[in-house]
Amino acid sequence: MSCSRLAAPLAAQFAGLCPSWRGIVLAQDEVPRDLCAFVDRRIGEGATVYPPRPFAALALTDPQDVRVVILGQDPYHGPGQAHGLAFSVPPGVRVPPTLRNVFAELRRDLGCAMPADGDLSRWAAQGVLLLNAVLTVEDGAPASHAGRGWEFVTDRILATLAAAPRPCVFMLWGMHAQRKRALLDAAPGPRALLTANHPSPLSARRGPQPFLGCGHFSSANHFLTRHGLAAIDW
Repeated sequence: MSCSRLAAPLAAQFAGLCPSWRGIVLAQDEVPRDLCAFVDRRIGEGATVYPPRPFAALALTDPQDVRVVILGQDPYHGPGQAHGLAFSVPPGVRVPPTLRNVFAELRRDLGCAMPADGDLSRWAAQGVLLLNAVLTVEDGAPASHAGRGWEFVTDRILATLAAAPRPCVFMLWGMHAQRKRALLDAAPGPRALLTANHPSPLSARRGPQPFLGCGHFSSANHFLTRHGLAAIDW
């Protein structure tokens, strides 16, 4: 599906950031040139890069509205799956096994029915920021854009949200996400840090923190309501 590929040069994606996120994402308003050069070079070499809009999660959730951050590793690396929201897939796309495990935990934790599709935009509209540590990936090659500069961008986002005075829940799923814990521990804002294995079939049931049974969704809602905020309608 060619429509699932990166839709414009990465520098143009940065230029299109909404004003509320721009000052958070860009240090001194400067686009990370090395990152842009790498991604654009890989596309020029014939690589298929996903998703079409890496900053889709930021476009759907304003920073002042963020109540929960779900942090993953990087986008899905199959055609048509990634659309800029961590763990989410567009309507009409088959729900991948990782997201099926997320829905299974929701059913176990809160009794939620299985959704009709895997589009998590409804969560984003309630202040759930669906963020990956790395925001682009190549077809069939997970973590192919790790260590190329995205981590500096997402670290700025996480540090800013953690330091804000409003309460926020951070769900860190998997090893890559949990590497951000030190960054979040250092911030003064009121927050809850919830960690578990990645929900992929390879790790969802394994120790030391199995994803299935983690209870993150009910824990997040309890934290929010204790701090005077509305619970998320998962």
